[in-house]
Amino acid sequence: MADFGGGDLDAFRAEARTWLEANFPPSLKGKGLMMMREGAAADTADYTAWRDAMGAKGWGVPTWPKEYGAAGLSGAEAKVIQQEMAKIGAWNPIGGMGVMMFGPTLLEYGNEAQKQRHIPPIVKGTLQWCQGFSEPGAGSDLASLATKAEDKGDHFLVNGQKIWTSGAQWAQWCFCLVRTDTSRKHEGISFLLIDMADPGVEVRPIQLISGNSPFCETFFTDVKVPKENLVGPLNGGWTIAKRLLQHERSSLSGGGGAAALFGGGPLDVLAKKYVGEDENGRIIDGELRTRVTQHQMEAKAFMLTLMRAAAESRSNSGPSAATSIMKNAGSKVGQDRAELMLEIMGSQGLGWEGEEFTAAELNAVRVWLGGKATTIYGGSAEIQNNIISKRILGLLDHQ
Repeated sequence: MADFGGGDLDAFRAEARTWLEANFPPSLKGKGLMMMREGAAADTADYTAWRDAMGAKGWGVPTWPKEYGAAGLSGAEAKVIQQEMAKIGAWNPIGGMGVMMFGPTLLEYGNEAQKQRHIPPIVKGTLQWCQGFSEPGAGSDLASLATKAEDKGDHFLVNGQKIWTSGAQWAQWCFCLVRTDTSRKHEGISFLLIDMADPGVEVRPIQLISGNSPFCETFFTDVKVPKENLVGPLNGGWTIAKRLLQHERSSLSGGGGAAALFGGGPLDVLAKKYVGEDENGRIIDGELRTRVTQHQMEAKAFMLTLMRAAAESRSNSGPSAATSIMKNAGSKVGQDRAELMLEIMGSQGLGWEGEEFTAAELNAVRVWLGGKATTIYGGSAEIQNNIISKRILGLLDHQ
């Protein structure tokens, strides 16, 4: 691939289109969200070939630096790739927590040895990460975490428990918050990288009512972690964690938010299918037509605001506290859409299984149920409101 820099985007678009058409397996068209939900089960031959091609090209994280295997493209070039993939039903197979949270944080806070070791496998999509933050006694009040890392000279000895560790049963590494000073709360936390294959690491999947197990309990019992796995300064983990959570909220309001906002097709088309249309081609139910129109306006306004915020974050060296606003707004718009979709489907939006329901109808129910958690994970809506009031509006803490 030629280095177009900020030059001829038309030439770059033509080359990108040719490469995508040659490398994207047609069998994967439109299956991105479904396959990425399957964790390790997504490793079919076509999926693996597509992931390897995008990883070798560095286009999974196109704007990351070239020295770590990424493409080092401009934001405009990255947008061209997204547009050309959308045209042929292609999707980015390089994702997960390594991309959305850990990678950009390590690029900012890690030393060169850590970047050289951990960034290339993330770029290629060959290594999965999980997040060791929440604990049974430290959820919204994350700084109350108790998992302890004792200094043993050339290594830390880690003991404790994490919970809601998404994808821990598939992950090879965990970025983890640990307590390295018991005399201080926020200032006694460090950011540690733990190999999930190390002795003493135990993962127990949590089975949900749906039968799936996307979350896990993770136990650390006398786990020896080399000192070189400490990111940033000792007891400096809280600052790094706050930055990582900004990246997470940016991704939740953006990538996942887009799927929640537009997955399943336009609501007006769906409503005409299930409810019917009048002689003018409008949704026959006037009150429903008004609410669908209002929602689609809100969704479009949100996505435009999200695009503007993303552009501003790139020019201002990364995401800011404004991600809390976008996280709350995106969660609401996504939940509103899910509620409307089930209402439109009527009795066909009440199924969990059975041949009388289409795959799209069954998926809509799961999206609706799963979407209820969006105001909790990644920092609850209440936590985001606190951040907005203090970091953006400058309001005083309650005395």
